Amino acid sequence: MTANRRFRRVVRIGPVQVATSYDGRGREKHTAACTAPRCGFATDYDSRVAAELAARTHRCAIR
Repeated sequence: MTANRRFRRVVRIGPVQVATSYDGRGREKHTAACTAPRCGFATDYDSRVAAELAARTHRCAIR
């Protein structure tokens, strides 16, 4: 089953987008996802700072 999330506070840092949403249990989660073709990087974090740090330090393996 797919997660139906409503993202808010969407910010783009290079090719990575960082957004905030609530998970299925009502906890706030922060997601960092790369939008580059064939990259596949997407991770959830508990803090916004961690998600933004991951976005700033992410390097795509495929260019």
